[in-house]
Amino acid sequence: MISAATAPHVPVLLDEVIDALAITPGETHVDGTFGAGGYSTAMLDAGATVHAFDQDPDAIASGQALVEQSDGKLKLHHARYSEMADILVEEDVDGVTLDIGVSSMQLDQADRGFSFQKDGPLDMRMARDGESAADFLNEADEEAIADVIYRYGEERRSRRIAKAIVAARPLTRTSELAQVVRKALGFRAGDKKDPATRTFQAIRIHINRELGELEDGLVAAEKLLQPGGRLAVVTFHSLEDRIVKNFLRDRSGQKSAGSRHLPQVNNQTRPAPTFHKPAKAVRPAGAEQALNPRARSATLRSAVRTDAPAASGREQ
Repeated sequence: MISAATAPHVPVLLDEVIDALAITPGETHVDGTFGAGGYSTAMLDAGATVHAFDQDPDAIASGQALVEQSDGKLKLHHARYSEMADILVEEDVDGVTLDIGVSSMQLDQADRGFSFQKDGPLDMRMARDGESAADFLNEADEEAIADVIYRYGEERRSRRIAKAIVAARPLTRTSELAQVVRKALGFRAGDKKDPATRTFQAIRIHINRELGELEDGLVAAEKLLQPGGRLAVVTFHSLEDRIVKNFLRDRSGQKSAGSRHLPQVNNQTRPAPTFHKPAKAVRPAGAEQALNPRARSATLRSAVRTDAPAASGREQ
């Protein structure tokens, strides 16, 4: 029997996600970010048929053992989760789960280049194709690098870091980049937080187009879910959470219609809500945070699909 307890990685907020999905045996669910298979395993244990997506070929390869154990209940798709609505167009889907960002499996593999905790090549590509972190840092101009670090890392000293990166080029290793950032920002051993954290986050998000993928994935989930279907999204920093929060607010009809003292723009009627009012955001309990430091910044947002037609794009 497949068991979430024996999965190679227990994902953050697992019990809370499964509660939000309220799976009935025989339902069809989508795990948009398969990773090491923790959520998929729990969905299978609850009696669901699962379509799991991952752009990382390593995740797809390592998931084949779980496919074989599932008796045909798990189907792996080597694709981005934003493509789910096109790939599963014939399916009646009861739930979609997204665990946004880099997986623990990717962080733990030094050769993937996602973390400065272990030295490795400056790669950071989830799909293992396209522009790498080294390509970007060694070829982009200083202003473009600074903009990425500021926008996606929310780093106020981005220009100082970008200038140091350009001066140190070429960079090929994660340890090299981390040292450049630390020197630029005056890092001292024993400081509570490594100043390279924000820069690594920013470059990874840029290389993998993570925020655009999240926006497209939410729209795809809205299209795919049948009435009564459940959406559960786990995020790990404010940029991701803001996108999910605003999407569910807008699609549930909670976006402000403006002042009643001002005329409506073009006198248009707002579309019918495609989601019911979202559940209250959930964050990990203290015990989970103590066991898994990555859980400290996690937020789960969930909502149930109405029977209204999907909106035409990212915004209503």
